[in-house]
Amino acid sequence: MHQQILILDFGSQVTQLIARRLRELNVYCEIHPWNKVPSDLSAVKGVILSGSPFSVHQENAPLPDLSELYAQYPVLGICYGAQLMAIHNGGKVMRSTHREYGRAFLQEVSSHHPLMKGIAQQSQVWMSHGDTIESAGEEVEIICSTDQVSFAGYHFKGTQRMGVQFHPEVYHSLDGKQLLSNFVMDICGCEGDWTPGVFVDETVAMLKQTIGDQQVIMGLSGGVDSTVAAVLLHKAIGDRLHCIFVDNGLLRKDEFANVMKDYEDMGLNVKGVNASDVFYSALKGLTDPEAKRKAIGKTFIDVFDSESKKVLGATWLGQGTIYPDVIESVSVGGGPSQTIKSHHNVGGLPDYMKLKVVEPLRSLFKDEVRRVGASLGIKEQLLGRHPFPGPGLGIRILGEVTQEKVALLQNADAIFIQLLKDQNLYDSVWQAGTILLPVQSVGVMGDERTYEQAVALRAVTSTDGMTADWAELPFAFLSKVSNDIINQVRGINRVVYDISSKPPATIEWE
Repeated sequence: MHQQILILDFGSQVTQLIARRLRELNVYCEIHPWNKVPSDLSAVKGVILSGSPFSVHQENAPLPDLSELYAQYPVLGICYGAQLMAIHNGGKVMRSTHREYGRAFLQEVSSHHPLMKGIAQQSQVWMSHGDTIESAGEEVEIICSTDQVSFAGYHFKGTQRMGVQFHPEVYHSLDGKQLLSNFVMDICGCEGDWTPGVFVDETVAMLKQTIGDQQVIMGLSGGVDSTVAAVLLHKAIGDRLHCIFVDNGLLRKDEFANVMKDYEDMGLNVKGVNASDVFYSALKGLTDPEAKRKAIGKTFIDVFDSESKKVLGATWLGQGTIYPDVIESVSVGGGPSQTIKSHHNVGGLPDYMKLKVVEPLRSLFKDEVRRVGASLGIKEQLLGRHPFPGPGLGIRILGEVTQEKVALLQNADAIFIQLLKDQNLYDSVWQAGTILLPVQSVGVMGDERTYEQAVALRAVTSTDGMTADWAELPFAFLSKVSNDIINQVRGINRVVYDISSKPPATIEWE
């Protein structure tokens, strides 16, 4: 068993980023709800307590007895976790006079302390809390502060328990990865032996054991996630994997034909299914984003139910679900994390569909998926593709989805993406796409008045998709994109650029 860090989730939306940072250090970790600590802790080397949307003073706040974990393992509390540990030690946590959110700068950093090794004085950190630790009880050493927070970091003397009020897992905490490395490597003694190659070997072995000689149907989308998942399954069971690539009418321009060729070149056993009309019928009259997502998801399942009956003996459905999909749709393991939006490939299957689900990538973040794909020998042109939402252009058309709107958006989006590639900007952007807005605007073309559609361009930079900044694309580039779309796509006379970051916005508009 791999050395493991146990992350207890108290409901923070960035709990998964803790895991993301530890995976960068090649340290295996698992997130579990605070109220569902695993019974087998034999591989655990340390424990991290996450932040939370709760205040420790709320009536329903999670306040578990962690004395057994405190006695056995090094423990790092982050934000709410640090406050919880302070209370457990007889300390005092009070409401802040003002909510502390955003950048702060460390001072009085105790460089002698192993947690603070390599952390610079005045290092930028990220605060997000409404309560402040006024005291942490007896035998406490403060190891860093800020001008607003005395207990920015502390350590219980004579123990391996320590807490930080800031969030080292977010990128705004510039030395956060160093701090987490100090904890898991130096304090917990992890060796960092969990690599993409190890993941492939262990996952293939697990798939062979789990699936045995049974048949698997795998839904392919053309994206990185489903491609890597399919190659893992194919490596484990060969042609007993039956891939199905559904044309839902919501793909990018020419994507169905191009991706089918890529998959055939890879030797995958793949069948293309044109179900565009079925999806358009299911979406007719729908304007609510969640209603559209659910309609697309249900139709996807219905199509697969029909196709699965054509594969004799099929008992499994493979999916390319990854960790952020799970986090944003349901709580990790039933924990308290808040739901942001539903994902079409998360949450199980209806009773009438007699297939079990296998998700080889469910524990991985997007960058990990790409590294695993590279270790499998998948071509960079496939691994480097931008993420594309499962519901496709159905959630990039605001309002009702029609075949005519899809064609309009496909043409505009193709221009945007191709120009990104032509001007060597594609790889510097995490995700890009075009959104068809539910408005028309007045324009002048050829001395004539027009009243046509508007589109928004969206491009973001990110490392994990959980947080994202809008990409600062050159003005000259944006000008050319706008000019080419308006000149080449009849029906569009206005182009705007989205400069919203995540949070508060999401990457997709719906």
